[in-house]
Amino acid sequence: MKLIAGLLLAVALLAAPANDQAVSAAQSWLQLVDTGKYADSWREASSYFRSRLPQQQWVAMVKSVREPLGPVVSRKQLSLMFSKTLPGAPDGNYAVVQFQTVLRNKASAVETLTVMADGDQWRAAGYFIK
Repeated sequence: MKLIAGLLLAVALLAAPANDQAVSAAQSWLQLVDTGKYADSWREASSYFRSRLPQQQWVAMVKSVREPLGPVVSRKQLSLMFSKTLPGAPDGNYAVVQFQTVLRNKASAVETLTVMADGDQWRAAGYFIK
């Protein structure tokens, strides 16, 4: 029984850095979007993201969606899920992070940010807000 508990603890300790890194990368990237640095958010996104969506198109899309909602009042992490596969995306190491977000002009939104291992960093691969 002690061996099983020790193994579970070891697995949890090994997973913690990946959890922290993925969530930290997601929060840092969202900060760029929150402050209207849309071109910077595109540059900081994964190579996969950048290859699928030209910078001008991303900037226009995110600006039209986010600016009417106003600034972020609060954001709380709801969930974190790791996956090797996602629909329509190449196999890889992904983390899907969901946040409950309050914006000045939207009392309740759920932001879903997918980050992927891109080289030695976690980088944004997809973003949705509902």
